[in-house]
Amino acid sequence: MFAAPPVVTAQVHAPIPETLWKAGRREGILEGPVFDAHGNLYVVNVPYGQIFKITPQRDVSLALEYDGEPNGLKIGRDACIYIADHSKGLLKFDPASGKLDTVLAGAMYEPFRGLNDLTFNSAGDLFFTDQGESDLRRPDGRVWVLRANGTVELVLDGIPSPNGLVVTPDDRFLYLAVTRANAVWRVPLRRKGGVGRVGTWIQLSGGTGPDGLALDKQGNLYVAHAGMGSVWVFDERGRPRLEVQCPQGAMTTNIALGGPQGQDLYITEAHSHSVLTASVAVPPTGA
Repeated sequence: MFAAPPVVTAQVHAPIPETLWKAGRREGILEGPVFDAHGNLYVVNVPYGQIFKITPQRDVSLALEYDGEPNGLKIGRDACIYIADHSKGLLKFDPASGKLDTVLAGAMYEPFRGLNDLTFNSAGDLFFTDQGESDLRRPDGRVWVLRANGTVELVLDGIPSPNGLVVTPDDRFLYLAVTRANAVWRVPLRRKGGVGRVGTWIQLSGGTGPDGLALDKQGNLYVAHAGMGSVWVFDERGRPRLEVQCPQGAMTTNIALGGPQGQDLYITEAHSHSVLTASVAVPPTGA
């Protein structure tokens, strides 16, 4: 449908040292990259309850280890790290004190099925995916929102594996990675709550499906295509603008934008247990 976009090859930014992995075993799934206000990058090792900290000087340390399955991370206005944990629900970690708290273990009188990723909108509302074991045979994944006032609402259900998500800066739309459908959905968000008519915005092929998502200041959407070894960049109309290929491994799980101008892409690659990076100065549409 579209011509192949230009290709950029990522480079290794920081491998996670084997000495830091649980019991000295270089196993697990690297996920959930997020930057704090000081330029430190946090990533997780999902099945072993570990959160690693990578400084701007690329020094790697273990920030937290606990009995859980952390996946997505986001920094809140309180400078705490909010964690979408598959087994424990929505958690909050304060790096300054080392304290870990449970924010929500469930909603609507039942436990969550297995949280995956999360994102804030401009009002401080926290949207998060409740993926569980959902797929095309059992499309029972959900999206929730924890409002800044403390109320919890079900945004969307009946989803075959909801994963990464991001809200547009004007809070009008939620982009949702639906992994087992190999698609990115666009969800219109109504100002008084609820959603408009949901549709497929991007249909991918190959690999496992889309995982983590990110938006830049120009409205370009970045999609980590798990099992493909690529991150795709689409403009605000859904046209492919760039492909970032990984030099090693194909399990591109999640992404974060950083650097002085927000034009450096950081990628967690689960097979090589490395954080990769690439410069992604996407030219304007039509350039």
